[in-house]
Order: sequence, then C-alpha cells, then structure tokens
Amino acid sequence: MSLPEISKYYFSVAEFERMGEAGVFTKDARLELIEGEIIEMSPIGSRHAACVKFLNRFLNRTVGDIALISTQDPIRLDDFSEPQPDLALLRLRDDFYRDALPTPADVLLVIEVADTTLGYDRQVKVPLYAKAGVAEVWIINLTDELIEVYAEPAGGAYQTAVNFRRGEEARAHTVANLVVGVAEVLG
Repeated sequence: MSLPEISKYYFSVAEFERMGEAGVFTKDARLELIEGEIIEMSPIGSRHAACVKFLNRFLNRTVGDIALISTQDPIRLDDFSEPQPDLALLRLRDDFYRDALPTPADVLLVIEVADTTLGYDRQVKVPLYAKAGVAEVWIINLTDELIEVYAEPAGGAYQTAVNFRRGEEARAHTVANLVVGVAEVLG
C-alpha cells in the first residue's frame, strides 16, 4: 500500500513576520524560520546562558567599537530563512538596523552556542549560513568543549573548518584581532 502524497506549505519571511505581528505566536515563543519551516528553539540552560553572557561582554569590550553585537536577534538570510543565532557581529550602521533586519552581507561573524542542539547546528544551520554567504560561523561546542570555526563560504559550503580546544585560542578570520581563549569561553 502506498502512502498518499502530502503537501507541505512553506512560509516566507514576510508571512512569518506578519504572523508574529498579528499575535499568532505566544509572547514568549522562541521560534526561527528555517527554509520555510517554523522551528521551535530549545530551552536555554544555565551553562548555555552563561556562555552567551560571557561572549556578549567579551565581544562588546573587544570589538564593540568596530562591530555591533547582536544577541539572539534575527538575521534575514533569504526569503525563507530567518534564524536567531546566539550572537552575531554586524557591520556598524547608524540606524542599528532599525528599518530592516541584517542580511548576510551585514554579518561579519555568527556564533551559535550548542549543547543539546549540536547536531542541528552542524547539519542544518552551518550549511544554511554557508549557502547564504555568511562569512564566518563559530559553534561553541559545550558538549565536546571546543570552538568550531567555519570560514570562507564557497559553493554552499565552508572551505575552512578548524577546531580549537582548551589551552588554545580561537582566532576570527573576518574580524582583525578577535582572539579568545577556549577555556575562557567554556568557563
């Protein structure tokens, strides 16, 4: 017996945003639009939250004069994807992106902090960022205690992938002088 064909409806970023404005989602819903599908984000645990807070403070002190630090805010990758990375370094703009969300051309670096979402971040989000042309992505891998750095997108994939462990320093490809000790980030 064959299964019937089931049609899926994929939402555009514009539809997703209108649903949010219309109150379709609960006020505290943590949702992302990934390739037209609305994805509920995992709850944030204390270790994850602490890492994001540390990075936010560190990045503001280190590169706050040359980049805007965006924390868990959306980035419009294309007409069907609007992820909310844990952190992103954005090109400076006087309007702070008031009139439009940042796009891949505005993003210097995306940082995803991963524990329970590690597989999803690696297999779905990193390729999505590469396909969109985001210059660099870091995964703060809390599970394996390392920082995964992906850079140089071409042909829908990152050409460079390097892991940094405790005792080493992760170095950005896209932001001059951005260097951080892995142990500092992991706590």
